[in-house]
Amino acid sequence: MDPAFIFGVIIAFGALLAMITMEGASIDALLLPAPMILVLGATIGVGIASHTFRDTILAVKSLGRMIRGPKTTPEAVIPFLVTYAERARSDGLLSLERELDGAPDDFTRNALQALADGMDARDLRTVMEDETAAASARNRVAAKFYSSLGGYAPTIGIVGTVVSLTHVLERLDEPDHLGPMIAAAFVATLWGLLSANFIWHPIAGRLNRIGASDQERMNLVTEGILAIHAGSAPHVVQERLEALAGVKVKATSSKPEEVPA
Repeated sequence: MDPAFIFGVIIAFGALLAMITMEGASIDALLLPAPMILVLGATIGVGIASHTFRDTILAVKSLGRMIRGPKTTPEAVIPFLVTYAERARSDGLLSLERELDGAPDDFTRNALQALADGMDARDLRTVMEDETAAASARNRVAAKFYSSLGGYAPTIGIVGTVVSLTHVLERLDEPDHLGPMIAAAFVATLWGLLSANFIWHPIAGRLNRIGASDQERMNLVTEGILAIHAGSAPHVVQERLEALAGVKVKATSSKPEEVPA
């Protein structure tokens, strides 16, 4: 699990709390239920309205992956692919069926099965690239959903402030209460800006980063599997993948440790 999101959000809210404390303000003045319900509820509502239910369900399901982070780094699959190249060179492509249980992810497992089944190289590339494109498209939909929430939230906060100020103008005959009422009116704007920049935009940005990492990993697997299909030597497979990933990995002639899901 990658704790960057939780760690970063805690720092952001901690900085806000520190400022409130240093200014001598009260945190209770910001935790007003009415503006919070309006901003958070209406933001999610218009976000759903601007997408389909399928998009919304996909975005909600992506939250777990967003918090956990990528299953593995792209370069972590290189030792697996080198091992598969060694096995295929010594025992043939059919022997790769014995590697299915230890594959680092479903994408690699399916590619190994296709290799063992004797799928044509052109068809194999098409299938793998289509699967990569589909996964990237799903991630973009989820990221765009939260990015749209970040765009709506500040405007909805202004709507809440306008509503509250309208109520203030109705009570101009109570000058002793105008100060607190005006201050409370701007809490909606605060929560609109705060939720956009502390919650929704970070979620969208993290999903985009995870999606880019997953796409890079899937591209490496695609090139590695096709190189194995073409009968490339293990060291050639490793050098090509290292060049694509821009890293150097420790050579291994044994089966690498499994990457936890």
